[in-house]
Amino acid sequence: MKTIYTSDAPDAIGPYSQGVVVNNMFYSSGQIPLTATGELIQGTVEEQTHQVFKNLQAVLKEAGASLETVVKATVFIKDMNDFPLINGVYGEYFDTHKPARSCVEVARLPKDVLVEIEVIALVKE
Repeated sequence: MKTIYTSDAPDAIGPYSQGVVVNNMFYSSGQIPLTATGELIQGTVEEQTHQVFKNLQAVLKEAGASLETVVKATVFIKDMNDFPLINGVYGEYFDTHKPARSCVEVARLPKDVLVEIEVIALVKE
C-alpha cells in the first residue's frame, strides 16, 4: 500500500491521508472545497464543486491516475436541491468518460461545506 500526498491539494484535516494506492487502484479520501493552502471556498455550490475537482485532479495526478481513469465516484451533498447545479459542474469534468457514481444527501459535511466527493481510480501503468 502506498500513501498519497501532494502539496497541490489540502492537507487532511484529521488522522487520514489524501488517498492510498493498493494493487493499481487509487482510493481518495473525500475532497472538500479547501484550497491547497487550507483556505475554505465559501462561494456558491458550483464554485465549491470546481475546487473539489481541482483537489481531486491533484491527488489523482500524484497517484498516477486521472479523471479519465476514475471507475467510481461518490458525491455527498448537503442539499439535494443543489443536485442539478453540482451535476452541471460534475458533467464538465466527466464529459465523455462517465464512471459509476452514487450521490447522497447528508445532514452535515466537514466545515459545513456544501459538497464532498471521493473517487476510486485505476492507476496508469
